[in-house]
Amino acid sequence: MSAEPKFTEKRYTLVLCFVTSLFLLWGVAITMGDVLNKHFQNVLHISKAASGYVQFSIFGAYAVMGIPAGLFMKYFGYKRGVQLGLLLYAIGAFLFIPAANAGSFGQFRLALFVLACGLATLEAVAHPFMAALGPQETSDQRINFAQAFNGLGGVIGPLIGGYFILRAEHAHTADLVSVKYLYITIGLVITVIAIAFSFVKVPELHNPHTVATDTYAVGAEPIADKKLFSHKHFIFAIVAQFFNVAAQGGTWAFFINYGREIMGLTDERASYYFSLSIAMMMVGRFAGTFLMRYIAPSKLLSAFAIGNVVMCVIVAQGAGVVSFVALLMVNFFFSIMFPTIFSLGLKNLGRHTEQGASFIVMGVVGGAVFPPLMGIVADKHVATAYFLPIICYLVIFVFGYYVTRAKIGALKPK
Repeated sequence: MSAEPKFTEKRYTLVLCFVTSLFLLWGVAITMGDVLNKHFQNVLHISKAASGYVQFSIFGAYAVMGIPAGLFMKYFGYKRGVQLGLLLYAIGAFLFIPAANAGSFGQFRLALFVLACGLATLEAVAHPFMAALGPQETSDQRINFAQAFNGLGGVIGPLIGGYFILRAEHAHTADLVSVKYLYITIGLVITVIAIAFSFVKVPELHNPHTVATDTYAVGAEPIADKKLFSHKHFIFAIVAQFFNVAAQGGTWAFFINYGREIMGLTDERASYYFSLSIAMMMVGRFAGTFLMRYIAPSKLLSAFAIGNVVMCVIVAQGAGVVSFVALLMVNFFFSIMFPTIFSLGLKNLGRHTEQGASFIVMGVVGGAVFPPLMGIVADKHVATAYFLPIICYLVIFVFGYYVTRAKIGALKPK
């Protein structure tokens, strides 16, 4: 009998810890954008539809940077890719200084775009990087484990934003000074981390997805030398990721609005509940990592998608506490979707894995498209806007069903 595949190897431990920290860093940045969404409504006096362009700037960067990040990683390696991502992250944070001084929504969007180019680079690098830190059989577990810390970063982001930006008694609640100093601090922290990573020695890595004799995907199409876009599951993964992040972007962008308009909360308290909802996502990712030992990732993905269809129907009713609890639970079911779609999309791509990762990252542009659309509906009634993500979760359900039928990366329950 063959031994159970290891989660990782001892020689990869330090690198794995550092790469996991990258997931936390972009979690902070993404959810801080949702706090800024509400703050810009308050200070710059823009509509919900207009504030949705905060997410457009962030997620639009993924469409622009996805392929260049993949090519950079291919020619210069994982470590240089991480350093480039951290550099762009820091530059974008420092661009908040002139944007705040000018009080310009356009300049803020430019700063967010540059920062998000860094996030897109980190994301394109970190997923295949994490996959390479062990056997392919456990890549789903490693990526979901790392994404749990992305959830932790997502918890920290609204807490920081709520306290330093939205707190009612804060001296600069009605201006942009606190935003400027907060992002100066973030830029300095990211710069220090980038310098520290330059001293980390990365062991020689062999991409596990290039092993053609892998028994993990029994019944799947052979790797051989197929062209990248000949892999149907990969194409479907891009589509699923588009709709997945579309749902995420819209749900998160108007969470604070929902808390204020449906529950009567202050912006600050609503941001803390938003942090709690992200904590639910982190719990879901740890739970998902465990459940994938017994349930095929694709089947679990489909089950969680149906869970969110039900949650969104309840949220859209605007029925007080019941609907608000359902809104919190959306992130629990959302938890495994991004990393699982990503990991399943990379299965059996062989030498095309890094390039495939960059295309799946480009699917994140869905988060740029959906928030402005939801914002149009939310300007009339914020609860009704939550009917729209149901479309996205149905697409994800079909993707999970397709991968299950194709037997791609389907772990057998013990």
